[in-house]
Formats: sequence, C-alpha cells, structure tokens
Amino acid sequence: MTTIPTIVVDADACPVKRQIIDVARKFAAPVLMVASYDHRLEPEAGVTIVQVDRSDQSVDLYISNHVARGDIVVTQDFGLATIVLAKGAIALSPRGQQYDDGNIDFLMARRHELAKLRRSGGRSKGPRAMKDEDRELFQQKLTKVLRNRQENDER
Repeated sequence: MTTIPTIVVDADACPVKRQIIDVARKFAAPVLMVASYDHRLEPEAGVTIVQVDRSDQSVDLYISNHVARGDIVVTQDFGLATIVLAKGAIALSPRGQQYDDGNIDFLMARRHELAKLRRSGGRSKGPRAMKDEDRELFQQKLTKVLRNRQENDER
C-alpha cells in the first residue's frame, strides 16, 4: 500500500503556492499551508490552512512540531530545513533545490557569514526575482519527488 506524504508549506512568503496545489492534486497528496495571521490564504479543496501568531518563529515551530517522516516541506528557511531533515522529511526550496545533508551545512554557514557582513555594515544581495522558469523548475522537482515516493514508497 502506497502512503502519500503531506506537502507542508512555510506559506508566509512562498511564491509557489499555486504550483504546489496543482502538483498535489495530480498525486492526491494533502497540503498543509502554515502562515501567520498577517497573510491571507484562501481555502481550497485538499488544502489545510493553519494560521499562527505573528511572532518570529511561530510558523517554523508549528511545522517542526507537526512534520512527519517522509513529508515534503517547502521552505526558504535553512534553519527549518535543517530541523525537518533531522526528522526524516524531504525539504525543498521554492526554486526547486532539494536540501540534504550534503548541502545544508554549507547553506547555513553562508547565511551566517552574510549576516555577520550585514551586522558590520556591509551589504549583501538578496535573492534574485522569481521567474516563470523558477516556478516550472520547482513544479518539475516536486513532481519528481512525489513520483519517486510513489514508486519507492519510502515512508
């Protein structure tokens, strides 16, 4: 029997919510969108919406406390990605990068170095603007992850 993972979304600033819902429907995968009350999310079939208070880490705490082994978490937050990886979940960026043990340490170290640079008065570039190609790449990656899960039933 194949188990279908839940796609858990750090939805506050997620630019690929529509793509997630579209792919999830093809695989009959449930979606859990977690956002602060500051963000308005529209209810849809197959999508559970949880809204939490606006404090700094509320979304991350909710996700880390509710994610299960084999779930797929979509986040831009490297810290949250580290936590869900430790819990046996799959972590994807909204640009389709899969976080794993091989790249998360580098990403965390880079984030730390850039934060130090900014604290000392330096500047660093933010992420480039999201393009349609980025959304398509994400959609392809999420489809591939779900297809692999379906074929291998890793849960």
